[in-house]
Amino acid sequence: MQRRTQNNQPKTTAQALGSLLKSARDIMRKDKGLNGDLDRLPLLTWIMFLKFLDDLELQRQQEAALAGKKFRAALEAPYRWRDWAANPQGVTGDELLAFINNEECTRPDGKKGPGLFAYLRKLTSSNGDDRRDVIATVFKGVDNRMKSGYLLRDVINKIAAIHFTSSDELHTLGALYESMLREMRDAAGDSGEFYTPRAVVRFMVEVTAPRLGETVLDPAAGTGGFLVESYNHLAKQVKTVADRKVLQERSLFGCEPKSLPYLLCQMNLLLHGLDAPQIDPLNALRFKLSEIGEKDRVDVILTNPPFGGEEEKGIQGNFPEDRQTAETALLFLQLIMRKLHRQPTAAGRPARAAVVAPNGTLFGDGVCARIKEELLKGFNLHSIVRLPNGVFAPYTGIPTNLLFFDRSGPTKDVWYYEQPLPEGRKNYTKTAPIQFEEFAECIAWWHKREENERAWKVPATELLVNNCNLDRKNPRGREDISHLPPEQLVASIMEKEQRIAALMTKIKAALAKKP
Repeated sequence: MQRRTQNNQPKTTAQALGSLLKSARDIMRKDKGLNGDLDRLPLLTWIMFLKFLDDLELQRQQEAALAGKKFRAALEAPYRWRDWAANPQGVTGDELLAFINNEECTRPDGKKGPGLFAYLRKLTSSNGDDRRDVIATVFKGVDNRMKSGYLLRDVINKIAAIHFTSSDELHTLGALYESMLREMRDAAGDSGEFYTPRAVVRFMVEVTAPRLGETVLDPAAGTGGFLVESYNHLAKQVKTVADRKVLQERSLFGCEPKSLPYLLCQMNLLLHGLDAPQIDPLNALRFKLSEIGEKDRVDVILTNPPFGGEEEKGIQGNFPEDRQTAETALLFLQLIMRKLHRQPTAAGRPARAAVVAPNGTLFGDGVCARIKEELLKGFNLHSIVRLPNGVFAPYTGIPTNLLFFDRSGPTKDVWYYEQPLPEGRKNYTKTAPIQFEEFAECIAWWHKREENERAWKVPATELLVNNCNLDRKNPRGREDISHLPPEQLVASIMEKEQRIAALMTKIKAALAKKP
């Protein structure tokens, strides 16, 4: 049964929305141009993006009329959803494909002009509407792979039934969209893309606790998980119209150079309530580190930078000569350190960061050790949460950690907390991932720290004299890897072999120095 929204539109239930999106995906499965969810989800996303934009424009137009103000539309006729998509009997087949795909075409209004994508990609903010730049950037990385214009019309008609002006419906759609993102992540796992579990993101945001008025950055935004969770966290602090303006315009920032995650990030944030997401579509590492000044810095950084990747020489050249490396994770760690404000934030707190890091960062030497020395001496690395094996399964078996540091001064002690697997569980899986509730004991400990069977601290002086090796095992525990599935067991053994090889290199170097 459908109820009515404030705009007298039928309100779609969660079940109906789920059924609607499933129907759209079933239609797409019939099209020969699409292969799997990695093709279907982006197509569904850009269609929803245009419907969402038109609903938002209509709402803004009505609000401007009531306030007696002039309204500036982001899109002109006949490129608005209402012009070419809203009528279920409208343009279809080859005519629809030509309108969307071609540089020049006969438009739905009968006139010759640019095709839809060609028009969208050339938008600029010259009329004072920043959304035009966002739209142009989004569609620079988008294409239409559907071969049948008739099936595409069927998909468009399904999406037309979603009412993006209903807050309840948006909330429901946001949840459904996240489930689709998870499916896309599963499909993308084979190509080396994997993302942070929602529970880990939520925990990092919870303990970092951004305050309204502080700026939050994710320099490796992916599909926007950290920014969405930060938005939800900050939205609870909004009390006035001025607060909402701060949240919407001066709070959340991101970078994502890959076109598909960029599009998904934009849509994810739009669906969760951010009107004009400020996501940089280029590589966050492209700037020379020494030229990043106070005006470029932020108050809070929450991120899972890519690890295991390699950056080109041109990017490496942006970093100090003795700290240049191809390892992406180490370059991002340097960037994050540089991007934190040196002065306390508007909320009177030190600028701070929460970063996902692989075990290799903890025990690495050479360039890695020099970066960690700067981290210990120039920042307060107050906490390292050691995640249990398999948190990122099935995408990778690499053990991971959460680093928390701030600008309150040099590190005195590093607190370690070993997050356990739930009792009775041997590992995490795709269908049974880590849950936020599992962090409850860690959150309770976070605010009242004492050493126990899971928590211990190490003085920074001890870490500095030991080549900045942060890979400290629980002094009260014993690592048991016998229960791990084969791929994680292999990853654990390979990591131990890396440590042995690094230790052997040091021993040989020491022996070579002896007369």
